[in-house]
Amino acid sequence: MKVEGQCHCGAISYEAEVTYGTVSICNCADCQMQSGSAFRVNIPAPAATFRIITGNPKKYIKVADSGARRVHAFCENCGGPIYSSAEFDPETYSLRLGALQQRYELGSPVRQIWTKRRLPWMPHLDGVAEVEEQR
Repeated sequence: MKVEGQCHCGAISYEAEVTYGTVSICNCADCQMQSGSAFRVNIPAPAATFRIITGNPKKYIKVADSGARRVHAFCENCGGPIYSSAEFDPETYSLRLGALQQRYELGSPVRQIWTKRRLPWMPHLDGVAEVEEQR
């Protein structure tokens, strides 16, 4: 399914192909901090289908405790998140669901990761696979 997204101010726009029913929730501390919320909701897009149409995202490299490096792209003007990916030759881009025009059409989450970091007041979601952490 083709999706179109943009940052909050519209300076950056993009498109990609995604697969319906592949939405996931991340409860890790990084996603909580970067979203300013309790979690972040993502959908993967194959690198071959992801294309920036307008603008040029600012990129931040997050180095995990494990040493893994991940790109986080966002709008330099409004701070709106665009994607995360591997630093070099990404196979997929993790698109931020809230920035996609088709967010209501992509299905419910199918998994939650980093559930050991889930805030205690967040309920479990029936039928959604849970992964305590990601390796």
